[in-house]
Amino acid sequence: MRLQILKIHQDDNVWVALQDIPAGTTVEGITAIRNVAAKHKLTGEFIAKDSPIIMYGVLVGLANEDLPKGELITTKNIRHASGNFAVKEERKINWDVPDVSEWKDRHFMGYHRTDGRVGTGNYWVIIPLVFCENRNVQMLHKVLVKELGYRKHNPYEEMLQQLLQGKEDPEIVIKPPKRRTFENIDGIKLLSHTLGCGGTKDDARTLCGLLAGYITHPNVAGATVLSLGCQNAQIDMLKEEIEKRVPGFDRTVICLEQQKIGSEKVLMEQALQLTFEGLAKANKQQRQPAPLNKLIIGMECGGSDGFSGISANPAVGRVSDILVALGGSVILSEFPELCGVEQELSDRCINTELAARYTQLMREYASRAEAVGSGFDSNPSAGNIRDGLITDAIKSAGAAKKGGSSPVTDVIDYPGRVQRPGLALLCTPGSDVESTTAEVGAGANIVLFTTGLGTPTGNPVTPVLKLSTNSKLANKMEDIIDIDTGTIINGEESINEAADRILNLVIDTASGLYTARAQVLEQDDFIPWKRGVSL
Repeated sequence: MRLQILKIHQDDNVWVALQDIPAGTTVEGITAIRNVAAKHKLTGEFIAKDSPIIMYGVLVGLANEDLPKGELITTKNIRHASGNFAVKEERKINWDVPDVSEWKDRHFMGYHRTDGRVGTGNYWVIIPLVFCENRNVQMLHKVLVKELGYRKHNPYEEMLQQLLQGKEDPEIVIKPPKRRTFENIDGIKLLSHTLGCGGTKDDARTLCGLLAGYITHPNVAGATVLSLGCQNAQIDMLKEEIEKRVPGFDRTVICLEQQKIGSEKVLMEQALQLTFEGLAKANKQQRQPAPLNKLIIGMECGGSDGFSGISANPAVGRVSDILVALGGSVILSEFPELCGVEQELSDRCINTELAARYTQLMREYASRAEAVGSGFDSNPSAGNIRDGLITDAIKSAGAAKKGGSSPVTDVIDYPGRVQRPGLALLCTPGSDVESTTAEVGAGANIVLFTTGLGTPTGNPVTPVLKLSTNSKLANKMEDIIDIDTGTIINGEESINEAADRILNLVIDTASGLYTARAQVLEQDDFIPWKRGVSL
């Protein structure tokens, strides 16, 4: 029989409603005082004013008033609170290593790079080093995509033509794309942005670091970079960041400076010719077998709901543990959404140096937010709150489940990259597109993105697989959802069974056998973090 309410941890004093609970209904010895919508929480015992609200076994809030047993918790009757944290000498790095015997001989078909990493795709990227070059890179991108067979048919153009012709009931017609000139180049992607000049020198260095992360990314075959010439983000700075990430980097990088070359016409002619030559060279590379430890998976969430922490997030957390046990790499980011679980993650760091680095980054981030009159407690969006994530600590405790239970082997500040296997914590905002952009810049060649409300984001060079936390969303927004983990809520599947299904799809996606819905929709979102306060 399907459960109606769930107590996540034995120490919790609130329960999660798995379906709508009408007022007066008694479930698990708890009588709901008022209607409790699915995903929301009700008290499992009397909680006195100013007493702790416990979920996932951690402090997630304080009661604003006396709360009787069976009361619905809301933004009015509880407030955000999280526990203190400190670096402790004791390391809690023993974990329940999953049995990976069924996965150890599996492989995916990827693009092997000379630095030892393996790509799940083979893309050419076109990048402005400063926003002044956005028009030029857009023109270059447009002509290459159109003439080399990468432009997809837009069914809405044809629909509009039918409306213009007076048709009352226009039809959406999907036509196949024309044959690509370069079959082994998966796409030509544009990384336009609004940075490069007008900020601090640190802003310029950070931007160059992020762009270098994309240029050296295992999914990128080569790059064309257009610079104006007078901006803070200089070509030499970009080259330094490339060398820092991959010494002796040997893939094609075309850097052209407009003020040095002269006219736009000459700039574009050189860019077009050199890019065409680079594409022809990169097209010679083909997919080859690679072990699963060559996967670097970014764990992301957006549009989270009250089911995120009990379905999709723990399922991808199980995938995280399997991959780590195989020797692969996993990235957990969104530091404002790790508020309240700092002690657990600090204790899981393999040494006190990493733990100190993590706690320092968390404290500095929180201080910057507080300095401008905000704080991590401002992180939950209107949609989060509407669907049961009442405080940031509730949201964070569920979000952290994406990182599984393995030890933390690295702590990376933005815009750094993954250097070793295991679970890495990457300092990014909670903003999902900024965080996904950073995870890919850090080397993620697959991203698992959980959503409860529906978020249609993607990335230009890395497949972003979208996992719904509930089946209602999967049915309603099937064009953006790749995997439904609402099966866990419905009692149809265990977390481990869902994880196996997810990992199988990851392998197919990494091999080019499955195209993520975000890729089908050309959801190529790229937003650099300007290192300000973004929650």
